[in-house]
Amino acid sequence: MDRSRTYDVLVAGAGNAALCAALAARQTGATVLVLEAAPKHMRGGNSRHTRNLRCMHDAPSGVLVDSYTENEYWDDLIKVTGGNTNERLARIAIRGSGNCREWMISHGARFQPSLEGTLHLSRTNAFFLGGGKAVVNAYCRAAEKLGVEIEYDTEITGVNIQDGNFQSVVAKRNGSSHGVRAKAFVAASGGFQANIPWLKEAWGDAAENFIIRGTPYDQGRVLRLLMDQGAKTVGDPAQCHAIALDARAPRFDGGIVTRVDSISLGIVVNRNAVRFYDEGEDFWPKRYAIWGRLIAQQPGQIAFSILDSKCIGKFMPPAFPPVTAGTINELARALALDPNILETTVSGYNAAVCPGTFNHALLDDCTTQGLTPPKSHWAMRLDSPPFYAYPLRPGITFTYLGVGVNERAQLLMQDDKAVPNIFAAGEIMAGNILGKGYLAGLGMTIGTVFGRIAGEEAARYARS
Repeated sequence: MDRSRTYDVLVAGAGNAALCAALAARQTGATVLVLEAAPKHMRGGNSRHTRNLRCMHDAPSGVLVDSYTENEYWDDLIKVTGGNTNERLARIAIRGSGNCREWMISHGARFQPSLEGTLHLSRTNAFFLGGGKAVVNAYCRAAEKLGVEIEYDTEITGVNIQDGNFQSVVAKRNGSSHGVRAKAFVAASGGFQANIPWLKEAWGDAAENFIIRGTPYDQGRVLRLLMDQGAKTVGDPAQCHAIALDARAPRFDGGIVTRVDSISLGIVVNRNAVRFYDEGEDFWPKRYAIWGRLIAQQPGQIAFSILDSKCIGKFMPPAFPPVTAGTINELARALALDPNILETTVSGYNAAVCPGTFNHALLDDCTTQGLTPPKSHWAMRLDSPPFYAYPLRPGITFTYLGVGVNERAQLLMQDDKAVPNIFAAGEIMAGNILGKGYLAGLGMTIGTVFGRIAGEEAARYARS
């Protein structure tokens, strides 16, 4: 990094959105510097832990089967967000997803068919060969080959905006700070999900029991700097992509292997040993992201997925083995739950299960009757020992509070005027599209589409 130089485009972050922006800007002819707060071996932000992106397509294409039209994609988004989305920006992401894969492949990314356990996503989601880390590594190789400069262990501590235009940032590395000038700035450094004090502002002391699925470097510093400069904010600070993780997972960076996918096959109880939500509401790609929030609202932010031997082999096993016991009473004692209450909960559930044809690939007719809350699908009696349990905590992937942007990915200020040379992409602006809820693979889609837009627009501005 040349401190005396004024770069065309400065990019904050080195995850999917940031690297897409850097590649797009460099291909447009701009000089590009990327500043990443993490060390090199942890580069990539949450993108390191991803597996796929959601793609629109009108016919079978590559690893994608059948079709997934714009209108179906939009309908799925409306369903999970309850309409809390900016349709203009959402449709840009959806339409842009149609040519993502070709662009990604041209920069070294590779795809593979859906594996067993994810076949229901083979129509909507393209899976990365080697996962998100392989994509990040490929992008970094491509960027460096094109002449993009990447500096690691470098934290942005200040953003200088004068007369409505970006001028420079203050970057801190090895204990010393210095200014970095650029003609345009792309903020693609993620949300604030690893910043526990900030999470507590929205969630209170419950946030102390949250597990952060991804990088500990997503502190939201650039987001906070932009907010302090008067950027328009979108999204609710208490909204986030939160799923059910194994409670034994590490506090940070456990990744996707700590996710527990057994919820729909059994019952889930809180620490009072009672159920609190319909475990069979919908397929997991549309439903799984609600469970982190549900568990966060339970006493002690803890819950337990309870299963019997019929369920084993029907879900992707997480990194940690289940707690196992020969009876429900013994299982309750192993989990420090009240044995009498858990036995009552299980017997009441078993009595309410209606006969049906079990099929976890469909919204089947295995339901309960007269049970509150009900179980709408995949209801099977828990009557085949041994019995199993996974302890669950809220696992935070990313937060939805972010900055407002327009169709060109330009940062909007509180008066809705765009800063002509500040752009944003990825989690830091995903709240424009994801007001709440989640669709599997949509985060990578938003980052890829708006990363490319931000990079191209920043380069055009810098070279105009």
